Amino acid sequence: MGKVITFYKTATGKCPIEDFLDSLPDKDARKVTWVLSLIEDLEKVPASYFKKLVGTDIWECRAGRYRILCFVAGNSMVVLTHGFVKKSQKTPTSEIERAAAYRKDFLNRRRRNASINNETV
Repeated sequence: MGKVITFYKTATGKCPIEDFLDSLPDKDARKVTWVLSLIEDLEKVPASYFKKLVGTDIWECRAGRYRILCFVAGNSMVVLTHGFVKKSQKTPTSEIERAAAYRKDFLNRRRRNASINNETV
């Protein structure tokens, strides 16, 4: 079995990946959805669709010219942060930094919530 995909949401409830997916034309949205289903269904996803970015904790989902950045939380959860249209060979540093900031926020809030829940039990 593959991974469980979830969408990152900011502390205010904004969901950048949802906004990105909603902006795609139907044909492109279907292709992106197909790639995401590979990640969910396959234990080992081909690197042409899902690849870790070197020197980071960020992964890149590839669907044609579209890229979705994400990270792995725990053993089987893939958290999608945001997407963009890739216009050059190299993934823009600003996009990687944005995903890294979302990852940090997600993990900090998850830790905080876990400690709050442990204190109330």
